Amino acid sequence: MRTNIEIDDKLMEAAMAAGNFKTKREAVEEGLRMIKRGKAYDALLAARGTLHWDDSDEAWAQWRAQQATQANALAAAPYVAQVPESVHKVEAARDAKAKPAKRGRAK
Repeated sequence: MRTNIEIDDKLMEAAMAAGNFKTKREAVEEGLRMIKRGKAYDALLAARGTLHWDDSDEAWAQWRAQQATQANALAAAPYVAQVPESVHKVEAARDAKAKPAKRGRAK
C-alpha cells in the first residue's frame, strides 16, 4: 500500500541506526511488525495461569495408556460402512426382480 507520511527525521535516523536498516521502508515495516507481535504477546500473557501442563513421567505414562486403549478399541470395532438409504432401496428392488434359481435334477 502506498502511503505518504511525515516522520520526524531524528526519530527515523535513530530507528535506522538502532535496527541497522538500509531504507526507511525497512524501518517502518519492522516497526509495524513489532506492534503486531506485541498484540500476540499480550494475548499470551493474558492466558498466563489458565493453562495446565504436566510434564511428569506419570502424566506421559497415563497419556500413552489412553492412546493404546483408544487404538485397541478402534481395532476391535468391526468396520461399518455408512450406506445411503437409496442404495438399500435399489438393492431391494433388484433382489425382488431376480428370478429364483431352478431347483431340480441336472440332466
